[in-house]
Amino acid sequence: MPDRILVAYATRTGTTAGVAEVIGETLAEGGLAVDVRPMHDVSDLAPYRAVVAGSAINGAQWLPDALAWVRDHRPELIRRPFAAFLVCMTLAMPGDPHHEEVRQWLQPVRDLVPTAREGLFAGALDISQLPSWRAKVNFSVSVRLGVWSEGDHRDWDAIRAWAKELRLLFAPGVRP
Repeated sequence: MPDRILVAYATRTGTTAGVAEVIGETLAEGGLAVDVRPMHDVSDLAPYRAVVAGSAINGAQWLPDALAWVRDHRPELIRRPFAAFLVCMTLAMPGDPHHEEVRQWLQPVRDLVPTAREGLFAGALDISQLPSWRAKVNFSVSVRLGVWSEGDHRDWDAIRAWAKELRLLFAPGVRP
């Protein structure tokens, strides 16, 4: 059986890639062999014993290419330990953190593949990095209204703590 762990991600602005890199680094610190790759670069899961997959959120859902990747690899993913995460600005909103609402955004993933663990992480907002003028205008208005603030809202300690839980789950001989 292969002994590598895959951390695959889909991102719009690079924020999710940064989260995936830290997850991969934390898993590797525990002695696991890890590959961190964009989902669109992964076509074969045979080399991997377990998979962590994550996506940025757009419109209260994983990016379409990320969900398509899970759907395409469903037969392989259901035979491996599988963890999923998302990165979104909703978790950076002031006041109530909206965790239950955001947790539901992983339901389409859960419907395809059971998740052993799930991670919900706030993102980063750099309006200049957004892919469309419409997104730039919408987020600019939201920032002016105080819904969000620009900047990096990722909680690196929480991300590392979640990845340490995965290290225990993915340790050789452990089955979720």
